[in-house]
Amino acid sequence: PGQSCPGISLPCLVLQSELGELLGLVHYMEGLRLISTVELVAPTSDENVTVTDTELSGVPVRLFLPQRAPGGLRRAVLFFHGGGWCLGDAGEPCTSRLGPCPHLTALPGALNAVVVSVNYRLAPPHRFPAQFEDVYSVTKFFLQDKVLSQYGVDPARVCVAGDSAGGNLAAAVAQQLSEDPEVETKLKAQVLIYPALQALDLDLPSYRDNAHKPLLPGALMVRFWSEYLSADPALRAAMAAGRHVPPEAAPLLPLLDWSRWLPADMRGAHTYEGPALGGAGLARRFPALLDPRACPLLAPEARLRRLPPAFVLTCEHDVLRDDGAMYAARLRAAGVPVTHHHAKDAFHGAMTFLAWPVELAVGHRLFDTCMGWLKENL
Repeated sequence: PGQSCPGISLPCLVLQSELGELLGLVHYMEGLRLISTVELVAPTSDENVTVTDTELSGVPVRLFLPQRAPGGLRRAVLFFHGGGWCLGDAGEPCTSRLGPCPHLTALPGALNAVVVSVNYRLAPPHRFPAQFEDVYSVTKFFLQDKVLSQYGVDPARVCVAGDSAGGNLAAAVAQQLSEDPEVETKLKAQVLIYPALQALDLDLPSYRDNAHKPLLPGALMVRFWSEYLSADPALRAAMAAGRHVPPEAAPLLPLLDWSRWLPADMRGAHTYEGPALGGAGLARRFPALLDPRACPLLAPEARLRRLPPAFVLTCEHDVLRDDGAMYAARLRAAGVPVTHHHAKDAFHGAMTFLAWPVELAVGHRLFDTCMGWLKENL
């Protein structure tokens, strides 16, 4: 979820934010957001895409519209940026702040798609379910016939997409929409890019193998989860110590049993024991831990069966690797068409490195893979 400004390393950002919080100068996440953002990128149009900042359902969004004549109805992508529910902006889900993000400026032209990037509220001060409510409100509003018609969108070719924390939101939105009787237009697809999907088992093989790897060390992911789910600092301490799982979670743990849901090569030599249950009262104090809107991997199979086809991207060197892999397996078991693309040479956030000053071949390869799937399935 985290993003860093050019020339400043993530460890340096984290250290400065920790120091600021220790001295009582600024909240850790506020400090990280302040340091990591050089400047917000203004909406910048070109000959291919018109970019505007507006509001849908009272929520700020950045709207990307193809310039060329549609030649028929267009696709649409509702995009939710990453940043651990604490960082990021609708115009900057990437590492470069020096120009429009290639993630989003490429989509409208390549797919002939309307792209809506949602500027949802961030933690702190806004905690779950504020972020979910914002993206859900925008998506539900956009799926109205009159709005789709206004933007020339084919109701049968709309998808949700997101990276990291945004992948979490996209998965949660897809689930909620499938059960909303007020929504007649159904999603065509969901694109989940190294998503964070559960907060109960933070000792998965991927957390063990990648605890200290860039761009998302395990301790930072724990901090993101705790900031998103509660203002109580006790949750972070409990999560870090593995004492945060409510006893009421016991019936849900088979849904996270990585000895069943992970491919053998991801399980490696690790032995499954399952998360230890914490003390009584955790479910009352931190109900979001058991809420599928916050942790979509906790959804029962009956709910998963109603979901649209999915593209799930995971990276080998990523603490969130196993979340995405288990969700892909559970979707497939529920009968949902799934393309699980696992990049064995990639790390969390790799697909954001698409432009100067940090441009990587692996970023372009993953982006092209994702685009190829969208062209065929949306």
